[in-house]
Amino acid sequence: MMRWIIGSSLKLRLVVATVAALLMVFGFTQLRTIPVDVLPEFSRPHVEIQVEILGLSAQEVEALITTPMEADLLNGTPWVKELRSVSIPGLASINLTFEKGTDLMRARQVAQERLNEVFALPRVAKHFTMINPVSSAGRVMAIGVTSNKLSLVDLTVLAHWTIQPRLLGVPGVANVSIWGRRERQLQVQVDPDKLRDQHVTLMQIIKTAGNALWSSPLSFLEASTPGTGGWVETPNQRLGVRHVLPITTANDLAKVPVDDAESKRLGDVASVVEDHQPLIGDAIVKDAPALMLVVEKLPWANTQAVTQGVEHALAALRPGLSGLEMDSSLFRPATFLDLAVGNLRKALLTGSVLVLAALRADQRRGHSDVDDGRGDRPLRAWSDGQSDDHRGAAGRPRCRDRRRHRRHGKHRAASPPASQGGK
Repeated sequence: MMRWIIGSSLKLRLVVATVAALLMVFGFTQLRTIPVDVLPEFSRPHVEIQVEILGLSAQEVEALITTPMEADLLNGTPWVKELRSVSIPGLASINLTFEKGTDLMRARQVAQERLNEVFALPRVAKHFTMINPVSSAGRVMAIGVTSNKLSLVDLTVLAHWTIQPRLLGVPGVANVSIWGRRERQLQVQVDPDKLRDQHVTLMQIIKTAGNALWSSPLSFLEASTPGTGGWVETPNQRLGVRHVLPITTANDLAKVPVDDAESKRLGDVASVVEDHQPLIGDAIVKDAPALMLVVEKLPWANTQAVTQGVEHALAALRPGLSGLEMDSSLFRPATFLDLAVGNLRKALLTGSVLVLAALRADQRRGHSDVDDGRGDRPLRAWSDGQSDDHRGAAGRPRCRDRRRHRRHGKHRAASPPASQGGK
């Protein structure tokens, strides 16, 4: 088989050379568009489901949310290889790992169908969230957001309502997480001793603060199901009534009467302040607390294309965000890819030059053999400047291989040189 391939290639050498040239041209044209990544996709298809439950401990989350979802809803999902879960205070996370080769979109569809009965969970839990699929490499960029004029609370507002939605609109972006975020909150900080002296319970404070809002995540409060304002009927038209919340600052909330104790205000029995939520972690940029936006890409997205799209989006946002600095060089895998591709190009160019130089040197050495016109005997130049025809019968031809040496020996035996008296 190998002999036939080599023989056919030598006979059709022009066809082989043409096909090889076309393949090289096609390969060079595809180099500009072929996706390049730091690591290949090595993880199996998986789906992550999260449920947020405000105010429950890890044991309560495990008993009320995680275990019912695993046993009653997600157990027996087609093509699931492993089912893992994590229960932490206020959050349940369930990860379904599917068999290798399973289509990711089909896996998400069957998991979504199993979650149709999630209404059986306690009302205190929010609706489940299916996390977007993320590539094995995960993060494609880390952006540091700093400012000398704005507070971290104001930076969080801009990042949450302006920067994050714009980055999520870039093709290939799966998720944008904000590290170090400080959400603006109106907090009612209570002192048990002070409540006891005022004869006010903690539940009264919770009901008063919750019902003072437009809507509350606590399902046992009236504000959990806000009603409509109705309308005003006139002979000519119907005018809708819109609620305007008068509470916008901490001082406004401190003036709200306490439930079942109208003579007392929230500010009389508790401290009402404007602050952010308790931090679990933080983001440090330039040796100071700041915000960090972590951008993750989809499994099938191109790292370099996503990086360019994110950088273009940031460039478009900068004119409208004065007093804000966004540094996209904190973590940028595309920089490594650019350096690696550049080094590969240099290596290929250097190797091509060396191969051409070697071929040129071999071609020049092949031209040193000159035919003397009397058959297949070569005329060689020796170090003393004389050819082998002038060395006489005692001279021994200096051939490069044994077969050629034997051929020259037979030729001399059949036709002795003229220096021995042959006629």
